[in-house]
Amino acid sequence: MKDFVDGTAFNNEQGNRARKLFAAVVLAALDDAIADDKKYGNGPDQIARWARSRDGREVLSCAGIDPNERVVQGLMEFVSKGVRTSVALSREESERRHAAEQAEAA
Repeated sequence: MKDFVDGTAFNNEQGNRARKLFAAVVLAALDDAIADDKKYGNGPDQIARWARSRDGREVLSCAGIDPNERVVQGLMEFVSKGVRTSVALSREESERRHAAEQAEAA
């Protein structure tokens, strides 16, 4: 019985690692699309094309993201804002956005 529990925990941990790896691939694709947007002006189109492709749908699914049209629109909107993923996920950016929302509400 103990071996079964250890094996299940190990498999769950491996699955979580794989999901994080694919999530990193999605973040890299977003950064590439943002770079394309700054350089060529076609970033949202690039990320939409990738997300709708077979490979893109597979990567999104493996990352735990349902590859539907709403997700594609969200990815396009994120790329059009032009904020790199490392900055968007940082605590400072989160606090800055929260402060801006507070100031806007007041």
